[in-house]
Amino acid sequence: MARYAEFSGRRVEVLYRAGDIFLPATGTLVGDSGKSIFLEESSRQSGRVRTFRWELPYPCIVSLKAAAAPTPPSAPALLTEGPVVE
Repeated sequence: MARYAEFSGRRVEVLYRAGDIFLPATGTLVGDSGKSIFLEESSRQSGRVRTFRWELPYPCIVSLKAAAAPTPPSAPALLTEGPVVE
């Protein structure tokens, strides 16, 4: 039974254990085999798209939750003080 199948295709935040260290990961959950989950993250560098995929076994997962939607960049504040230059 795939424990995290409901998150498939969604961006997730995972806290996982690697030995004695706890590490965070954020990516799109692209698969759940019933024993491991598979995350994917893409980035553009030097005009090329690079994709990183990794597998996290269930016993290493400490917590998994849906990632918050990214906030859009705010528009620059309009200057309301001082003289208006035309």
